Amino acid sequence: MALRSLVSRKTLGLGLRLQFRGLQTFSLPDLPYDYGALEPAISGEIMQLHHQKHHQTYITNYNKSLEQLHHAMEKGDSSAVVKLQSAIKFNGGGHVNHSIFWKNLTPVQEGGGEPPHGNLGWAIDEDFGSLDSLIKKMSTEGAAVQGSGWVWLGLDKESKKLVVETTENQDPLVTKGPLVPLLGVDVWEHAYYLQYKNVRPDYLKNIWKVMNWKYAGEVYDKESS
Repeated sequence: MALRSLVSRKTLGLGLRLQFRGLQTFSLPDLPYDYGALEPAISGEIMQLHHQKHHQTYITNYNKSLEQLHHAMEKGDSSAVVKLQSAIKFNGGGHVNHSIFWKNLTPVQEGGGEPPHGNLGWAIDEDFGSLDSLIKKMSTEGAAVQGSGWVWLGLDKESKKLVVETTENQDPLVTKGPLVPLLGVDVWEHAYYLQYKNVRPDYLKNIWKVMNWKYAGEVYDKESS
């Protein structure tokens, strides 16, 4: 797969590394906090398994699919190229979504759960009435996701309005339109089952205690200008 030969890891923020032969691959990004730093909202055991096992598996399979795509395109094998699209979407989406998710969380002592201020705070009040109303909406829609998926707070680049959307499996928010993800909450069972069992609403209640609204506000300021 012919891709740009010079892209920095810092630029993408997705744990990018480059290999020879012009093939771009990805690596597991470090968490900006210790595994146990989000307790009691999210246990250290869950965070370690989620990051080291689940996210790593998406990256491993994504890189494998990209390599297969590279070879298929070199050979002009159109059938193989088409066949690989679902694996690339699923595993690439898993990598993209989780890379955002880790940034959406932060320990309480570092500001986790503190309400958004500035432009994002005003936008939430305007589009949802209040932060409590937004949290209730996201928690309700996240609990209602059938099977596995995500619930998102996004910025519609065309209308400049905030929206709440859900995506199935590992579909990124961009699959829903010109939307920029500000916050994404993983509602796959691997994100909560060891601690909350089958009670997803309890997980969705507590995750807001470690939500990094500062990060969401920075993305909003950048993308809404």
